Amino acid sequence: MTSPSHFNEIHLQVLRAVESHPDLTQRELAKELGVSLGKAHYCMKALIEKGFVKMGNFSHNQKKLDYAYLLTPSGIKSKSVLTTHFLKRKAAEYAALKRELDSIRTIENKKS
Repeated sequence: MTSPSHFNEIHLQVLRAVESHPDLTQRELAKELGVSLGKAHYCMKALIEKGFVKMGNFSHNQKKLDYAYLLTPSGIKSKSVLTTHFLKRKAAEYAALKRELDSIRTIENKKS
């Protein structure tokens, strides 16, 4: 599997969005994530090329979605790995901020 360092947070957001809403268009995806349409397209294309997302055509169905993006098994695994790394990074950031706040409080208490 590709190392998480090759991906960034936007890839994780795209994987989450695809899993939750496979019928999103790239325009809707861009709006939901707050990125440009070009960036959404670029990320989706990269995830499709890596085999993490596939595009399905459901036009044979009467209640058709036309196209839907689906996570592949490797996409589900990648999402899990990226989520784990994301949470570890955020926990480390939280711990660093907490230490900094504790230090500031200690200094302020000594001044009082």
